Amino acid sequence: MPTNWFSNPAPVVRRVRAYFAAVNRQSQIPVLFDPTEQGAFDLDNPPAPWISLGWIQGFTRKTGTKTVAVMTGIPASALEQIHESLAAEVSFQFLNWTKLTMALATGSQHMNLLTPASGVSGAADGAQAAAAVTVQSGSTATTIALASADAAKFVAGSIIAVDMDYAGQVGFVGTPIAGAYLRAAVTDVDYIRRVTFNLALVSAVGATSLTLAEALPGGAPVSGAKLQAIAGFVDREGGCFFQEWSALFVAEASQGERILFHYPRLQTCSAAIETVAPIDPKRKEGLERVLLNGRFLALPVTDPLDGERVLCYRSFLPAANALV
Repeated sequence: MPTNWFSNPAPVVRRVRAYFAAVNRQSQIPVLFDPTEQGAFDLDNPPAPWISLGWIQGFTRKTGTKTVAVMTGIPASALEQIHESLAAEVSFQFLNWTKLTMALATGSQHMNLLTPASGVSGAADGAQAAAAVTVQSGSTATTIALASADAAKFVAGSIIAVDMDYAGQVGFVGTPIAGAYLRAAVTDVDYIRRVTFNLALVSAVGATSLTLAEALPGGAPVSGAKLQAIAGFVDREGGCFFQEWSALFVAEASQGERILFHYPRLQTCSAAIETVAPIDPKRKEGLERVLLNGRFLALPVTDPLDGERVLCYRSFLPAANALV
């Protein structure tokens, strides 16, 4: 046997990395991940439209799938087994607080705290917002063209929300990622920008444009989009909306092999819960880290290959020269 071949021991992994991509809620179309073409991607540069959420800890998969035996004969004996039900959950802790990690760790709408107008009354999820400014033609995913008077209202380091005015529609709202489901019309013209995921950090301000530190998730703004600055985020325990995303978890092992878990559809299945972990477990008092807890229910998809209903795809990419 050549000396550069070796048996494949149980993988030794240090951490798991998480990536999420938006499910089209109107059509319930999840995001495809092909391990043959995409499985070896650079962990710091995932293929579009996957968004990296960094390292996670406590990654746990729990199956709730039940099998039963089909009994036949006298006395009855097992003829075969069938799946009576399909169910699976995933849970872990996010190590970062961002718009998306907060939303994924929340069972309902996750909202942006729009910068308030002057002299308005307060509200638990943000007061009436300062007027939005119109995005000009020629804007891209990383550069927002504005009138000079509007550009002067922003500073580097601002977080902005870019989306349409609310116009009385019901159902899923938010471009391109659904941020809420409205059963009845609301009166807030800024509601879509309150729930949109189309956010970015401003890195520089020009005379007639804003340069963004990263591309808008929705790409170039659509015609008629408007822009507002936000101060932070807020979520609520309660409500009828469920976050639903496609998810990919990657565990890279010490020999270069990878284990990939692709969940086409995950819905958040718990309210907002945090875990407080001491920086130094040996000290009774001291600094503590506040971690976001995520718990998700896997929903099935139909695999076009053979029509089977599937909750998760687990792929393994062996190390180079490992025996099979």
